[in-house]
Order: sequence, then structure tokens, then C-alpha cells
Amino acid sequence: MNAILVAGTASDAGKSVITAGICRWLVRQGFTVAPFKAQNMSLNSAVTADGCEIGRAQAMQAAAARIEPEGAMNPVLLKPGAHGSSQVMLLGEPVAEADALSYAGLKPRLRPVILDCLAGLRKRFDVVVCEGAGSPAEINLRAGDLANMGLARAAGLPVIVAGDIDRGGVFAAMFGTLALLSADDQALVAGFVINKFRGDARLLAPGLDMLTKLTGRPVLGVLPMISGIWLDTEDSLGLGVHSGHATSAGGAAGAGAGDVLRVAVVRLPRISNFTDTDPLAAEPSVAISYATTPSEIAAADLVIVPGSRSTVEDLGWLRRSGLADAITAHARAGRPLLGICAGYQMLAATIHDEVESRAGTVDGLGLLPASVRFQTAKVLRQCRGEAFGERVTGYQIQHGVIEADGGEPFPGGCRVGTVYGTSWHGLLESDGFRQAFLTRTAAAAGRRYVPAGVSFRAERERQLDALGDLIADHLDTGALARLIEGGVPAALPFVSPGAP
Repeated sequence: MNAILVAGTASDAGKSVITAGICRWLVRQGFTVAPFKAQNMSLNSAVTADGCEIGRAQAMQAAAARIEPEGAMNPVLLKPGAHGSSQVMLLGEPVAEADALSYAGLKPRLRPVILDCLAGLRKRFDVVVCEGAGSPAEINLRAGDLANMGLARAAGLPVIVAGDIDRGGVFAAMFGTLALLSADDQALVAGFVINKFRGDARLLAPGLDMLTKLTGRPVLGVLPMISGIWLDTEDSLGLGVHSGHATSAGGAAGAGAGDVLRVAVVRLPRISNFTDTDPLAAEPSVAISYATTPSEIAAADLVIVPGSRSTVEDLGWLRRSGLADAITAHARAGRPLLGICAGYQMLAATIHDEVESRAGTVDGLGLLPASVRFQTAKVLRQCRGEAFGERVTGYQIQHGVIEADGGEPFPGGCRVGTVYGTSWHGLLESDGFRQAFLTRTAAAAGRRYVPAGVSFRAERERQLDALGDLIADHLDTGALARLIEGGVPAALPFVSPGAP
């Protein structure tokens, strides 16, 4: 036995960060570790060196394990689009567009690939830390489950269930999760972890004891709520936390108004890869907010139109909401504007799309001399370049191919005056380039930006170390190690009613 599955009572219960923390704790003990998520539904993704698209959280967990991410760590990625359908990515290849019902028919094809990937990782690494998806108690989906108890049963994985106490009802959620599982599934659930606790843990003691008596399973730890952990949020549910951190940690409270660069990221309905702006949140003189109204655009120094899974539909939303006019006015006033991937496509003159929206040819905002044509093949690659005398890296994830017909070169795109467009995600992670870009955009906005020498890589490491400390200091790591090494204890009690 050399693997464990971290499940959760709900989405955003903390599975991703707990998995990352366990990876960092284990690698500190001298083990080689790999993360794994069988099936992920997310619009936040990364491109690996082997040319696969995986969930951004798995790339972050690989960083926690101090290894390079690879496609096998997240073999199935679902990317929600318009009209209730999702693009199904299998080891970096788009294999289908499916809705919730038709996806069931793909699972027999996906399951053996998932199990092969997990088996391969278990052979190559000392420990594999698996992350579940959603909740294991989604009894309507259990028959075809690929990522929770279906995976645990197929691979013989011990399971710990995490619950977010900050939402309330954590004891009911944990007991109910277990009680809705079949006897065979319950036999693999070995304990609970309470996440995001505020206050004195002694107040929880009676509840912890009662939960253990009711279920026969221990609470392996109570993880406190900690501030400053915001990188690589997987789900747009985390955007509020991200923007709140960015505004406070961005220095708005501690610097004069003239020293704060106000950045508004357009909150598109189908926003993707919003972690592109994480490096800006690490800058002490940058304050980030997510904009949904024209007034928020008008108040910003720099506006960013981010990625989207549905370029044409979200462009239509920009026009209906009045944001398109606000963005255009912002740019024509000579104030800085950056479009990333789909955001760049929206700034172009024309978009021809017979693939994603099948809308044919539509007008873009016309702020950059470029045209877009969607193609069936998906571009997935890592990129390197130079701008402002600095090296810059990024990665591409796109069906829409952009051709610039003028303007000045910019990494992955072009620029005209203070309007920039790039098809590269992640380019702001390059410290020298980011600081040079902010220096220019701040000057154009009439602000003063003084580079603070922030290393984004060092900030990510600091946060991953904090997650490792969280596990080491607040989890029963001896019990965790025994589960990883020896599997689930025998004869765990059944909790009624149980699923059939």
C-alpha cells in the first residue's frame, strides 16, 4: 500500500490544499510523492511538459511534491462550456463534448486509462496522494464514479474525508457522508479531517468524541483557518477569497493612493485560468478586484480581460452588460488594457468560430489589429520569449488561432499603445517581465510603481511550506503514515442506513 485518497463532504471543502499539504509533508520526510486526481472539472488548467492539459490544482500539488507535473496526474479533465456541455480531455487530447447524461457513456473508455495512470504513478513514486472530486456521497452518480469511492474500491485506497467547518454543519456532513455509502465503500473510509476552524479547538472536543463513537472512525486532525493561502485556486468558488486577499495584501491599506496600482479583472461568466493574475496579487503595491460593472472598469488603472471557455458567448455578455463600452472607453483614453487568451481574442477585429460557438464570423472589440479563427485541433504547448529586455515563459491552451496584422510584438500576441494582447497564460509569473510590464502600465495610468523584488516562485514555495506545516502541526501524521503504509484498519463498523 502506498497511496491514499482525500475526499471531501462537498466541493471547495479543502481537498486540494490538504492534498498539497500532505505532498509537501511527505517530501520533507524524504519520500518521492506524486499527486493524482482521476477526474477534474475545472476551467483552471496548466500545460505539462509532455503536452497534456491538467487541472491547475494538480500542477500546484506537483510543485508541493517538488516534481514536474505530467498528464498522468490528472488523466480526465472536464472543461465546462456553454449550454450545459463540457469538453472532455483525456491525457491532453479533446475526445468529446458531453453533457451530464451523455458523459456516462464515455466512462467505460475513461476508466481503464485512469487506473493505468494511477498504477504507473504508484510504481514510480513512494507515495501517491489522490484527491477526490465533489463528494463521495453523490449517490445518484455512484454507479459510474471514477474519482471517489469508485476509484478507492478499484485501487484499494484508504480514504479520509475532509469537511469545511467554516460553512457550518460539518458534523452532520461527515456523518451523513459516511451513512450514505454502501457497506463496501464505508469499509475504506478510515477517518475525518476538519478544515478551516476558527477559535479554540477544545470547544470541538465533545463533538469530535461523539462523531468517533457514532462512526467508529477517528478525527485525524483539526486544521485551523490560515490567511495568506490563495495561489492556484482551482474553482471560481475561490475567487472571492482571492480578490479579498489581493486587495488587502496588495497594500491598499498601507500605501498612499498614488502608490497603489488598481487592477480590475473582468469577471466573465465562463472565466478560465484566472490564476494568471496570482502574480499581481503577490505585488505589495497592486490591488486586484473582479469587475462586473462599468463603474468598476472606469475606476481601474489597468483592466485585464482574462481567459474564457466560451469566447463568443462571453463577448456577447460584455456587450449586453455595458462592459464592452467601458473597456473600449478605457483603452481609447490611453489607459492600460491586457487581454489574455480569450480576452485577447475579444480585443481583436474579427472572430470566425465554427467550432466552439458555431456562430460564424462576429465582430470583436476592434482594439487590436488581429483576427481569430477557431480550429478543431487544440493548441497545447509551453512557450518562451523575451520582452522589455526580460525573459518570459508561458503556455497556450486554445482552439482559436490569432493572427496579428499589425501593432508591435508582444509575447504571444501584439500591442498597440497601451493595449496588450497575448495568447500565453502564465506570463506574469516571470518576475522581471512582470515588473517591467507594471512599470510601463503604471506610468501610462499616472501611477508610480516601484518594483519590490517579489519572487513569485518564492511566494509559491512559502505558501506550500505553510500547507506542509499545517499538516505537520495539526494532523495525526503517525495515523496518516499508517494508513498510507498499511491501508484501512480491519472491521470498521457499518453506519446505517447505508446505500444499497
